[in-house]
Amino acid sequence: MTKRAFNFNAGPAALPLEVLQKAQEEFVDFEGAGMSIMEMSHRSSIFEKVNNESQALLTELFQIPNNYKVLFLQGGASTQFAMIPMNLLTPGKVGAYVMTGSWADKALKEAKLIGETAIAGSSEADKFNRIPSLSDIQIPDNAAYLHFTSNETIEGTQYKEFPNAGDVTLISDMSSDILSRPVDISKFGLIYAGAQKNLGPSGVTIVIAREDLVSESPKTIPTMLRYDTHVKNNSLYNTPPSFAIYLVGQMLQWVRSKGGVAAVEQYNRDKTNLIYDLIDGSGGFYRGFADPSSRSTMNITFRIHSEELEKLFVKESEAQGFVGLKGHRSVGGLRASTYNAVPLESCKALAEFMADFQKRNG
Repeated sequence: MTKRAFNFNAGPAALPLEVLQKAQEEFVDFEGAGMSIMEMSHRSSIFEKVNNESQALLTELFQIPNNYKVLFLQGGASTQFAMIPMNLLTPGKVGAYVMTGSWADKALKEAKLIGETAIAGSSEADKFNRIPSLSDIQIPDNAAYLHFTSNETIEGTQYKEFPNAGDVTLISDMSSDILSRPVDISKFGLIYAGAQKNLGPSGVTIVIAREDLVSESPKTIPTMLRYDTHVKNNSLYNTPPSFAIYLVGQMLQWVRSKGGVAAVEQYNRDKTNLIYDLIDGSGGFYRGFADPSSRSTMNITFRIHSEELEKLFVKESEAQGFVGLKGHRSVGGLRASTYNAVPLESCKALAEFMADFQKRNG
């Protein structure tokens, strides 16, 4: 194999080499079936086993309580932006949203199309460079739920502590940091995440929901947008993204092999500290965008004082095998996404490149 790229893409993102190689081995003939898992019926006993084992692995690793359902859906987190208010925002109630950046804004815009909404907290005045203080979050009395984005991929901010919603249902978009740290699932009514950052490839979305919330959806919703459709059919109402679900299962096995979620959390901290320490010690050559109190362990956003130097940084980094270091087009700057599968060696290489770039251009 040729040398692997230093992959810092924001999503679809890096997958472990071991997982890719295992998928390669099983791609043509899965478990002696004489065909690929991409070719077989989703009603077959072989695929049902893959589906069930992937759910069970996620339940084990994330310590999901028995009164929750794991769903594998299509449409990405963006479809969940609409499905949540369609299923849970009942007349007379308000969907409360915490505004922390680009993805929280997208979720709020979809909810506004469906029902009444309110902003329970916001860091917009600080250009979304921090997570709002939990004490500043005000939940309306008639809130159906409180929604927040646990990690803002574009701005590079992350909740260190989650809001306490009291008796109000707590919902989180965890697309970019799910399974990167332990979470008390019992505090949430529903968690959702596109798989393509920490859990596998694009094409499948994970929903973890308390049964009482999703067992009966309003009858006015189209069938495919009803949570109860997928609960009653074990995520197999229609043809699922079977290969993506298989790869999620492989990714979950990889997390278990690394010691579980707590071990992965420490590994992530070790990786990102290499880069944050270099930024902080650069004497201002590199400037982190996110307030230190809200820094993400998944997406490191930073700037250089000159846009010309930023362009040179991207150009030179690409020539040395680094991928995905250009910031999102909506905010510019630079970004390194250090999801679960990004190796420590890649982060060491990036820190060394950044130090050398500063030495030559500082």
